[in-house]
Amino acid sequence: MEQYMESLVVNTFVKDIVRTIDFYKNLGFTVTMTVPDKGEPPVWGMISNGGVTIMIQSFASMGNELPEISREKSGGTLIFYIKVKNIKSFYEDIKTKVDIFKGLEKTFYGATEFTIRDIDGFYLTFAEHGH
Repeated sequence: MEQYMESLVVNTFVKDIVRTIDFYKNLGFTVTMTVPDKGEPPVWGMISNGGVTIMIQSFASMGNELPEISREKSGGTLIFYIKVKNIKSFYEDIKTKVDIFKGLEKTFYGATEFTIRDIDGFYLTFAEHGH
């Protein structure tokens, strides 16, 4: 079977894009693009760090599209699993800037991980394998 998929970028819905961008800057993300790009507050943005890209979009920008998507709150029941390098240093750099949900630990499958909850209710697990 031919391989069709090239990459996955998560598109999250948030209440305040500027606030969310500021939060992710604490994790080392940079803004790749916003719409609109100047002047008015953005209704959509893209942030990235290394090979990780996240799109953030306001609920209002959806209009009447995809009515099945709840506009009640951000967050969800999925976890973003992000592989990192130098996890202990990264943890030390951000631990006072974020809400640590689960502290730094070695897992039964050999990874060192920790999980945070972002300001919109999304969970991110950062993991380094083989250390």
